[in-house]
Parts: sequence; structure tokens; C-alpha cells
Amino acid sequence: MNAKFLLVLITLLLFSCDSQEEKAIKSELPSIVFIFADDLGYGDLGCFGATDIDTPNIDRIAAEGIKFSSFLSASPVCSPSRAGLLTGRMPQRMGINAVFFPESLTGMDPEEITIAEILKAKGYRTGVVGKWHLGHLEKYLPLNQGFDEYFGIPYSNDMTSVVYMRGNEVEEFHVDQRFTTKTYTEESLKFIDSIRDQPFFLYLAHNMPHVPIYASPEFEGKSNRGLYGDVIQELDWSVGEILKKLEEKGLLENTLIVFSSDNGPWLVMEDHGGSAGPLREGKQFTFEGGVRVPTVAMWKGKIDPGQVYEELATQMDWFPTFCKLVDAEIPQDREIDGKDLSAVLFENGNR
Repeated sequence: MNAKFLLVLITLLLFSCDSQEEKAIKSELPSIVFIFADDLGYGDLGCFGATDIDTPNIDRIAAEGIKFSSFLSASPVCSPSRAGLLTGRMPQRMGINAVFFPESLTGMDPEEITIAEILKAKGYRTGVVGKWHLGHLEKYLPLNQGFDEYFGIPYSNDMTSVVYMRGNEVEEFHVDQRFTTKTYTEESLKFIDSIRDQPFFLYLAHNMPHVPIYASPEFEGKSNRGLYGDVIQELDWSVGEILKKLEEKGLLENTLIVFSSDNGPWLVMEDHGGSAGPLREGKQFTFEGGVRVPTVAMWKGKIDPGQVYEELATQMDWFPTFCKLVDAEIPQDREIDGKDLSAVLFENGNR
């Protein structure tokens, strides 16, 4: 065996070892599924006291994981809340104090660092399905904010010119909102199916139950709280489909799943507006009903089942928590308002 051949052989073996080690590291990183409802009330889920709406799949997350009973959104309205979730920063720091509209020429500054950008740098496939609402001009859209894929309505479903976008392009100008929840679910399942040998981050941001509310025909008339209850039961079905897919692919034990809401219920919409339960007021108010949102999380085998965390936590806390889970450095060039929740999740509710 000549020296040149031996050198090549050693190089190939070392490269193979490095590749196997890198693949092993990637396989150890957890996937993350974050499911966000729009205007869901504190009193709209079984695990938070609702008796007239059946939510067995969301209740399962609470039973097999942790329920946050005092969890706060970043804002009582849509756009600021979503900015706070994705960046770990108070939306006021970004100048986002109100919602964006189709005629808005601004959005969340692409210079902000999103959790998608953090995870993508760690080798994650990142996808968002559903409502974006952080600016609809191309520079503000998800593909410029760390996401590899996007499908959904770029703002609230009561705004003019509701469209489905895929990436940076409009795919459908005529949206039948009776099937929006089902469409988002199908797109999410396709995204999970497309993953090969890498962790992923799926941000599923439903437009429901923001008014106008719609349920697909097979869910209409199924709840004991009219159309609003039907809508929530379809959202719960969607959660069940995601859990089922993760189980089928053997991913459930390496996936953190979070379900939450961007803010409280829109009470002025009466029977189309949900319930804040025992809390005062709802959306658009900074009383508890506007910002205290139902939140549950599970990671099979990692989070002890049946926990209830009663101390304050916020939507901004997920950013540093996800950074900790993937061993990513928290940005030091800007103020991050969130606090790491990993001890709460994995050490029996202690922080």
C-alpha cells in the first residue's frame, strides 16, 4: 500500500466519522411544533374549564405534559403578540404597537432575529403554515425572516383581499374559509412528511377562531356552543392529526409540542367571540382576559405528565427556551426580554 493511497484512505475515514458524528448530533436535536390559535379564550378548552366544547387532543397535551395556568401573551392584539413570540422581545422595542393591515407599508424589521433564524443555523428545516401578520410586503414575509417554507393568509381573515400565499407569491385569490383549518392541517402534515434526517420547526398559526369564523361541514353543529364551539373542535381535530402524524413517523418522543393563543377572545363579537372564563375583559384590553392565554406543552419522555405551572410565564420566554434546547447562543447585541423555561419544563415546574 503506497503512502498516497494510505493518506487518501485515512482522509475518507475521518470524513466519514465526521459525517456520522454530525448526523448523530442532528438526530439528537428535538423538533419543535408550535401551534398558535387566533383570539382563543381562556375559557374555551376542556383543560381550562370549558364544559361545552370537547378538546380531547389539546387536553391530552396538558395531561401528558404541562399546563401553564398564568401564561401571558406579549400583547392583547395580533401583530405585536406574534412579534414577541418569534423574537423573545417586547413588541414595543420593535415599534410594533398595533396590527398591520393590507395597506400597511411596514412590518417586522428583517434585522430582528427570529427563532426560525436561530434554529435554521442549527440545521433545522423551518416552516410556517397559516397567519403571518407581520407585514405582507416581500421584505417582511417569512422567507426573509428565517423560514424555508410558507403557506397561508398573510394577515387576519377579516381583512380585504384574503389570499393564500406560498412562499412570496399569491397562490389562490379565492379562499373558501370553511376549509382553512383543514387546508392548514394538510399543509402541516405535508411539511412533516417532507423532512429527511434533520430536525424541524413547524409554526402552525391558525386564523381561527378570529372572526369571521368558519368550520368545515363535518364539524358544523357538533359542539354545545354553536359555531364558535364547532370551530374550536375542528382546531382540536387538527392538533390530533399533528400528534398522529408524529406518532406514525416515530417522532413524538423527540418533538416538543406547544399549543397557545396570540391573545384573549374578542368578546364584542358575542357568541362568535369566545370566553375569557373567570378573567376580566378580552382582546384589545390589557386586563387578564386580553393577555392571559391558555397554554400547554408536551414532550413525551422529557416533560413529566400532569404538571401545572402557576407562576407567570410569557410568550417571549419560548425564544430563550428554544435556544437552550438546541445549545444556541442568545443574541447579545439586543435586549431579549424572555426567560428560559427549560427548568420549568424538565425539572418539575421549578425555575
